Amino acid sequence: MKTVVALAGGVGAAKFLSGLTRIISPQKLLIIGNTGDDLELYGLHISPDLDIVMYTLAGVVDESKGWGIKNDTYNTLDMLNKLGFDTWFKLGDRDLATHIVRTKMIKEGMTLAEATAHLCGMFGVKARLTPMTNQTARTKIISDDQILGFQEYFVKNQTKNRVTDVVYKEAAEAEPAPGIIEALGHAERIIICPSNPVLSIAPILAVPKIRKAILDAKAHVVAISPIIAGKTLRGPADKILTSMGYKCSAEGVAEYYGQLVDRMIIDRADAAHETSIRKLGQEITVTDTVMRNLEDSIQLAKTVVQAQ
Repeated sequence: MKTVVALAGGVGAAKFLSGLTRIISPQKLLIIGNTGDDLELYGLHISPDLDIVMYTLAGVVDESKGWGIKNDTYNTLDMLNKLGFDTWFKLGDRDLATHIVRTKMIKEGMTLAEATAHLCGMFGVKARLTPMTNQTARTKIISDDQILGFQEYFVKNQTKNRVTDVVYKEAAEAEPAPGIIEALGHAERIIICPSNPVLSIAPILAVPKIRKAILDAKAHVVAISPIIAGKTLRGPADKILTSMGYKCSAEGVAEYYGQLVDRMIIDRADAAHETSIRKLGQEITVTDTVMRNLEDSIQLAKTVVQAQ
């Protein structure tokens, strides 16, 4: 296989990519990470989705949570709390070091993409990971008459708000990070990871030139449904799809991606949706998509790469 481009955000994507990097050369893989979740806190630039992928591929992620660094401590956060700061966003001491380094590099003139590449090098990650854009592109959650930042909705409020809309205004005005359009144009396969379609993948697709490049690409575009038997394994993808008027099912995910995708990968528990998804004009592969361990991730990656 020549090159593969993967669109990624969140824990499901990171697990899948841990398998994908075992079966193809990391040099042949470009991972486009969602930055709609990014935020600034305590003066630091934090990129949660980029870090989840980086930590997972580096083998240092806290697997019990799916994010952060394993065996981390929270002494800095405890002291910030004692000093009167709001500490709803949990940052471990080792995790904070990453954000300090990223912020320092950006303040010294690096773009987010350059800082990400340098951090990946420091962590020994060989796969190319890049943000969808170097510009600020924060996703906004609309809950009736409230406008919430993504992390305010997702972490602080624990996804309890009723979502009436999701806005990607900044992403819609952003330029892709360098190398993305060229990679999509030369890719043999484009993979949409098993991420939240609305919160993790849509911000990437909201960058106009990225969406157009995928639509124009000669590559086979394959998407993995994160919805299994009407539910998500973690996160609010099921609630979000329902609130946005889509079916909370593998079929609903297929409808959401529409003509962008050539083939859907769905779990055996959703085999009954095969006919309805084909009617959408997409090919379909039914397989085991639950990734309980690295072996499962590798097997799913093989299925996705080999699907024709």
